[in-house]
Amino acid sequence: MSSTATQKKETSAIMHRQKFEGHTVWVYGAIHLPGGQRIITCSADGSLRVWNTKSGKQIGEDWRDGDSQVWSIALSPDGKKVVSGSLDGAVRLWDIDTCKVVKKWTGHTDIVTSVCWSRNGRRVLSGSTDRTARQWEVESGETIENILASIETGHEQVYAVVYSPDTTLIATGGSDAQTEYPIKIWDAKTGKLVATLKGHTGTVWCLAWTKDEKTLISASSDSSIRTWNTTNWQQTAVLDEHTSAVIGIAISPNDRILATVSKDKTARLWNLDNGKPISSPIQHADEVNCVSFSAGGKQLATGCRDKNAYIWDVAAILQEAGLEDLLSDPKVS
Repeated sequence: MSSTATQKKETSAIMHRQKFEGHTVWVYGAIHLPGGQRIITCSADGSLRVWNTKSGKQIGEDWRDGDSQVWSIALSPDGKKVVSGSLDGAVRLWDIDTCKVVKKWTGHTDIVTSVCWSRNGRRVLSGSTDRTARQWEVESGETIENILASIETGHEQVYAVVYSPDTTLIATGGSDAQTEYPIKIWDAKTGKLVATLKGHTGTVWCLAWTKDEKTLISASSDSSIRTWNTTNWQQTAVLDEHTSAVIGIAISPNDRILATVSKDKTARLWNLDNGKPISSPIQHADEVNCVSFSAGGKQLATGCRDKNAYIWDVAAILQEAGLEDLLSDPKVS
């Protein structure tokens, strides 16, 4: 094989498979919709947009409810609704079929930076730069004030909130006026602090829980990704290949691959079986803000400060690395 052909073979898996152009400001969120043919993005331009993954074209009009920047989005477990968090402090519930807001929850007094669904789809969790985390009952549309007041986290600003898979715990992370930047674990029912995880030395931007509930993963401005044992809350690994702040993370549906994105203008894939990088960095034109896996784990969506979103072929990257088995379910010992 010629050197040119060899070079082409080595780089082919890391080229984006689709590019989505249209947002006029940074893309803050990008998630796959059911069926594998569409993604939805949100942006500082105040819109949510749906895209055809094959053509790269926008489907329909922008989704808008005012002009406030949209900082975060999350898909409901049944795939029928999207929740978004905005600069105006509101949490909005959107119907995917009608492309309209069906509920708007107010209570936060600053940017809603992070949103998360409970596994059963009955609650939404939100975090804000107003230092609080709040829970919302999806059916009633009320905050769960009658059960639990909003959690005053003690963070200077909250940038990441996530439910444990069984919805009994809440993890929060953010910026803090100190040299330590702890992750805090809360009882979702009582709002009481359960554990404080120390290790990061910069703002904690994102959190994700593995589906088996055994591991919490965090990422930070200190350029590191850290894994935590949720039985004893001890740190189990530090992944430190990024060279700048890690802004977004996502875990594959089978819990075996971690995707991370950073201000260093790259996305990375990690083998969670051994904590090692899977391939060379996936290069972008600018800082990368968000990442998500498709339902089968074979595709990756990223959103970038270059105003675009991208699709990447995870299956091809794994094949190049000789790690195709990472798309299968973990082996039962």
